[in-house]
Amino acid sequence: MSGRARLTLFAALATLLTSWALAPLVESQVWLLQAALLLGVQSAVGAGARRVPLARSLTVAAQLLVSLLLLVFLFGGKSGAVGSGAVDYLLSDFGALFRQGVRDVGEFATPAPLTDGIRLLLVSGVLLIGLLVDLLAVTVRTAAAAGLPLLALYSVAAGLSGGGGASWVSFLLAGGGYLMMLLAEGRDRLAQWGRVFGGAPRGRADTAAAGGLAAGPGGGRATAPVRTGRRLGAMALGLALAVPALLPALGGGLVGASGGGDGGGSGTGGTISAVNPLVSLQNSLNAPDNRVVLKYRTDSPQQGDQYLRILALDEFNGIKWEASGRTLTDVPERLPSPPGLGEEVRRSAQEVRTSLSAAEGYSQRYLPMPYPASAVEIGGRWRFEPAGRTLVGDQLGKDRFQNVQGAQYTVRSLLLQPTAQQLRDAPSPHPAVRAEYTKLPDNLPGVVGETAREVTQGARDDYARAVKLQDYFAVSGGFRYNTKTASGTGPQAVARFLAEKEGFCVHFAFSMAAMSRSLGIPARVAVGFTPGEKQSDGSVNVSMRDAHAWPELYFEGVGWTRFEPTPRSGISVPDYSREQAPVVQPSAPAPLPSQGATQPSAAPSLTDDCPPDMKRLGECGGPAVPQSSPGGSGPSPLAVLGWGAAAVAVAGLPLLPLWWRTRLRARRLGAAEVRAAWRELGDTAWDVGVAPDEALSPRRAAGRIVRLGRLGAEAAAAVHRVAGAVERELYAPPGAGSAYPALAADVLLARTGLLAGTGRGNRLRALLLPRSAARVFWAVSARWAALASAVSARLAAVRLRLPLRGRG
Repeated sequence: MSGRARLTLFAALATLLTSWALAPLVESQVWLLQAALLLGVQSAVGAGARRVPLARSLTVAAQLLVSLLLLVFLFGGKSGAVGSGAVDYLLSDFGALFRQGVRDVGEFATPAPLTDGIRLLLVSGVLLIGLLVDLLAVTVRTAAAAGLPLLALYSVAAGLSGGGGASWVSFLLAGGGYLMMLLAEGRDRLAQWGRVFGGAPRGRADTAAAGGLAAGPGGGRATAPVRTGRRLGAMALGLALAVPALLPALGGGLVGASGGGDGGGSGTGGTISAVNPLVSLQNSLNAPDNRVVLKYRTDSPQQGDQYLRILALDEFNGIKWEASGRTLTDVPERLPSPPGLGEEVRRSAQEVRTSLSAAEGYSQRYLPMPYPASAVEIGGRWRFEPAGRTLVGDQLGKDRFQNVQGAQYTVRSLLLQPTAQQLRDAPSPHPAVRAEYTKLPDNLPGVVGETAREVTQGARDDYARAVKLQDYFAVSGGFRYNTKTASGTGPQAVARFLAEKEGFCVHFAFSMAAMSRSLGIPARVAVGFTPGEKQSDGSVNVSMRDAHAWPELYFEGVGWTRFEPTPRSGISVPDYSREQAPVVQPSAPAPLPSQGATQPSAAPSLTDDCPPDMKRLGECGGPAVPQSSPGGSGPSPLAVLGWGAAAVAVAGLPLLPLWWRTRLRARRLGAAEVRAAWRELGDTAWDVGVAPDEALSPRRAAGRIVRLGRLGAEAAAAVHRVAGAVERELYAPPGAGSAYPALAADVLLARTGLLAGTGRGNRLRALLLPRSAARVFWAVSARWAALASAVSARLAAVRLRLPLRGRG
């Protein structure tokens, strides 16, 4: 292996080893294999371009172009835009997926699920760093400077993980990769010097004493500078690992782990965040230590039904349930009546009083409260979102917001007791409510609606349909509760859950809400806690594993109503959803509410100053990846044709050199010009390994082609005839040259002999990867250099004219 090839290999290896620091940031490491494969292709393209050779700028351009094409064909179409052609998939979808990945990075806690967007960011980031390292270490030959992009990659991993992802193993791998790259560069430089002065290898003191020379790299032994470089590198790496461990003040550096905080404020860890219900709930339910995050006392006679609601997710795009942003107001002394609640619904004579205290390790900007709350007593700066009836922490300063950490507060709430008959007789909801809370994206898989209609077959009102859906998930559908289920991603997430029938509360709540909307029932998803565990002193502890999600369905006259599709022990199923009374005809639609009525909403306010980690809620473990058609039936025919054309173009790329040489040969021989035919003969010999030598005369060049090409008698005679025609063209007096009608036939005869005289592998390369194609790159490089020179000259002329104009 040549020195340049060895350096290319170690530069790619250094990038890959450094990228291991990113592995703890995501749940799956499949992306590392993809990054390694693409990085290998990118490095191979660079090695081939330098071997041609190409100009440095063209080498980088070729690597960048190939890398972009690989990324586009690997990730194109993942965002599922409804474009009708390949351009939409390769450009629009690619950009949308990249933006989605940026949002996912800000939303998910580490380790985050490997969504397509995050995978794109990881793979493209590694390729970009690999390109910079290859440019600096191999193309520009400054391997020491290549440590800067490697350090940037490692720093990103350490920053995103808060120090937890940057373990000493990751640092050791990154440092080892960088050290190997430096040693490879040093060996390459020494190989170019030849024999160097230095100490003699062991057992060869006599040689050293005689000449003072040590065997160079070509002799298979390391020179003294190489050995010294290895020792210095190992010493530097050891010091980098040992010094932070010996100095406590440096414990938070590259190797030391940062002190156990989770970003929640106290640094105690184990906090439950509302950044992403799917990830936060799954992490909480699987937590090894069931930490208490809330304690409360209540005078509710039905404590087992008192859920603590944090917020509701009311926007659905096919996979994601998100909270819509609404206007915040000051917190009133008495909260307004819940939207849609009528006077006919039975309620307790007195309001329920609940006193709550949040643990110091529980950092949450949204205030957990019983629903529906009528009054809240709490210190600090809080804002109220009237439609969703949610209290949100106000901004305290730059990047600082009020949160519930360590807060003590009292909530007064209504104890509602609707009956199954009231829900069954509920009139049709207001058109505005139905329009907003039954929205479904066009890309929702058709199986969602089909399953909903099949499950609710025979039901003649919304209440009966809701009960059938709840029973389907909780009782009769064969679903299993499993908190270890992967956070599914992709356009078929809901459909996959319906097929596999295994998940935890988020899967059940999301799916029932989506199916309810497909039946025309206004629905949303609530996130919060189940009632918790009552203690001997009368208080109630709410722990991490009490985190929960459930669907809320809207019934006019009752309002938002909780249902429980999750088949989990300890879950309180509402009484009104247990009754299986005979189904009756639905009542007539109710009159429109007055203009002053409060429109229902479930989402907390997400103001423009909301911090990045609170802006988007209700992720389903991955980016919203729409389908390309409403029924989930795949791309349109035009898109299929576009992809087919793109696939044919990609498959035809390896045949481009063969096509180019065929066209060039036909043009040269078709011109019936002696010099063009001679140039074609020379390029044909070059393709099989006989490099051209411009210093030779036509006769000696012909003899060299015959000798090195191992030509037979007929092919050799054809070569000499062509050489003779060239000599007559060059040296004969004007008009003395005779016509040569068999010129093209002799060139083709010589070509046949050259291909027959070489091995199968060399013959295949001559056809598919002809060496004479380097002329194209040389021409492009020359034109690029000429263009650069012209632009530089033009800019210099402009700079010279500017001072003259200023003085004039």
